[in-house]
Amino acid sequence: MTADPQDAIYRPAPHILDLAAWIGDPVAPADFPKTELRFRNQNAAAEVGLAHLTDTEWLEHMGRFAPLPGNLPQPLALRYHGHQFRVYNPDLGDGRGFLFAQMHDSAGRLLDLGTKGSGQTPWSRQGDGRLTLKGAVREVLATEMLGALGVNTSRTLSAIETGESLWRGDEPSPTRSAVMVRLSHSHIRFGTFQRLAALGEAENMAALVGYCLGNFPGPEGPEGASPAARFLHQVVERMADMAASYVVAGFVHGVLNTDNMNVTGESFDYGPWRWLPRWDLGFTAAYFDSGGLYAFGRQVEAIHWNCGQLAMALRTLEEAPPLIEALNRFADHYRAAMARRWCWRLGVAQRGAEEDSVLISLCEQAMTESEQGPDAFFFAHRGGRTATGPLGEALSAYTAVPDSHPYWADAAPQSLLIEEVEAIWAPIAEADDWSLFTAKVAALRRMAAAHGNPPLPAGHL
Repeated sequence: MTADPQDAIYRPAPHILDLAAWIGDPVAPADFPKTELRFRNQNAAAEVGLAHLTDTEWLEHMGRFAPLPGNLPQPLALRYHGHQFRVYNPDLGDGRGFLFAQMHDSAGRLLDLGTKGSGQTPWSRQGDGRLTLKGAVREVLATEMLGALGVNTSRTLSAIETGESLWRGDEPSPTRSAVMVRLSHSHIRFGTFQRLAALGEAENMAALVGYCLGNFPGPEGPEGASPAARFLHQVVERMADMAASYVVAGFVHGVLNTDNMNVTGESFDYGPWRWLPRWDLGFTAAYFDSGGLYAFGRQVEAIHWNCGQLAMALRTLEEAPPLIEALNRFADHYRAAMARRWCWRLGVAQRGAEEDSVLISLCEQAMTESEQGPDAFFFAHRGGRTATGPLGEALSAYTAVPDSHPYWADAAPQSLLIEEVEAIWAPIAEADDWSLFTAKVAALRRMAAAHGNPPLPAGHL
């Protein structure tokens, strides 16, 4: 549940400065030729007390990165390691982004402003530290669609065109450039812990666990558990929910490396993502994922595997058995999350673990046989309507959730297949026409209003 925007005031909370000596490097943002506002998420800005900024002030803070009052005096590029397609890489870190600011919302929750495309850092390697405008457009669309489908995702706060010509091997070049700002509860990655473990920095690891427990509260875990075990219990529950949310949304992230896993269970960093055109467990998003490691049907296992790597890093502080206990809870958390999220999107009240599991199987079978995509399927059968055969029989026992929003009477649901993304981008590239983009964002927010808030686990922020 988001905070009431009317009550939110700007409350700076740069807690990361307690860890700044070893978690990141102070950096300077790029000096862009221009800053032209292309997307401003006023709803999200209102939650953290930034809605009052004029467009001129917005460009100064979100495009030039002048420090916000009482906040980080200089951006911080975070250091981390990570498994990339299961190969460990110690040569990572924020290469084209940084942590810019932290603040509390009106509910007292910590939120970060992090960037993408803001310039080179010590971790850029051979990269230019920039972001294409098309990449920014794609991320806005992805986060709006995911949020509408109940996925716990980072939100795109701002997208600003920056006036540079970029060359990329995977899209027509030269292409336009942008800088983007994300709003999320944290930018602490699994890879941050992996780096500390690799370097043997136990004291810093304990401080980072304390930072996470203090700023991202969740269930206490087993009685008497150590801070490291408590922390892992919380992360496992959040990640199991994120895994289930991907399945129910029919979403394929594409690059589920450990450096792309956030300890708050927020999905983020959207590169080659796709939505399913039909229910296909083997569907992949990234052209470079030739082995299908992160295919749609393998994402749950990938996320669980990543939790295992976090557990291994936490061995710096804790013996194996309590950490294994936390990891072993993933399957139960995932099944519970699947049931509550599936029924939520289908618009019916849950009936119990066994019946809900049967319902999910029947839905998957129906989608497979009909070659129907998840968006069309859930919309067509909302509240049990139009279902026939064994699925209709099963749904007849479920109570439909009242739906008064006019969205459910539309001729077709909102979706975001790659063909539509390209169709939205084309007029921007050819004629600087943003009308399709603006209309799509509005349509996705209308769908979000129709769905309402998703059911969330106790560890959700």
